[in-house]
Amino acid sequence: MSGGGEHLKDEGSRLQVVAAGAIAGLISRFCIAPLDVLKIRLQLQIHSLVDPLSRLPGWKARYSTIETFKHILRHEGVTAFWKGNISAELLYINYGAVQFSAYRLTNQSLKLLHLPNGAEVFMSGAVAGASATTLTYPLDLLRTRFAAQGPDRVYASLRAGVRDIWREEGTRGFFQGLGAGIAQIVPYTGLFFSAYETLRPLLATLSLPFGSGDATAGVLASVMAKTGVFPLDLIRKRLQVQGPTRTRYAGGKIPVYGEGVWRTGRSVVRREGWRGLYRGLGIGLVKSAPASAITMWTYERTLKVMKEWEEIGDDV
Repeated sequence: MSGGGEHLKDEGSRLQVVAAGAIAGLISRFCIAPLDVLKIRLQLQIHSLVDPLSRLPGWKARYSTIETFKHILRHEGVTAFWKGNISAELLYINYGAVQFSAYRLTNQSLKLLHLPNGAEVFMSGAVAGASATTLTYPLDLLRTRFAAQGPDRVYASLRAGVRDIWREEGTRGFFQGLGAGIAQIVPYTGLFFSAYETLRPLLATLSLPFGSGDATAGVLASVMAKTGVFPLDLIRKRLQVQGPTRTRYAGGKIPVYGEGVWRTGRSVVRREGWRGLYRGLGIGLVKSAPASAITMWTYERTLKVMKEWEEIGDDV
């Protein structure tokens, strides 16, 4: 019994886990914000439906990451790469805190069932992802809409965005695309934590950047999981910008999609081909790799520092 108690103590207290997860999410988000904006812009580009009357100066269909980057920099300035960063920071702080807390709680509960370790980790990751996605989804939707804004601002501020969505779309407006979000995050988070927990001990003994295999394990786990569920991420983004402001985002007119993940995915394939479901995958992988590496590296070390401070306090 003492071994189990020591193991739980090594994992940190619930407050430490929540704080470490929040800090990890905050730092990770700020570092990868420009890549996130690029990914969202690419995901919302429509090959066959570029609006010739777009109010964006000099806009035309741009499907490469470099061209999209140049266009944003030229017409919106460098600060555009942090559009929606306030809502995104709130999202990542709360998401990280809920995710790691739910993962730890679920993992400890499943230990009582004596499940195979792989099943235990996958289920814990899936529950953590679903819980965090649902509770923070309105912030995710706001982040997407702000990142999709061109020079013609749709919402003047975060407060104005919340007010306008509430007035024009109601409560449902804050949860557009949630089905795709859950369908994506459950397998993604489950696969991510499974791969991470498998790779971390294997890489721990190697001489790697930052002194351990945490970051490398996070990168590899993220790439593996992200590729598998990317079409659902694109569908979620397309659904998040539906509504009365649909025609005002950068990249041309967003089509009206039928309700549901399946109908939206089928519509994308019909208009843009199967390749359309993977628009932005390259920058998505480039983004997710450092994001996961920074998140896991920061989480592990923040938790370690907190436990060391706690031990020093106990000694005093």
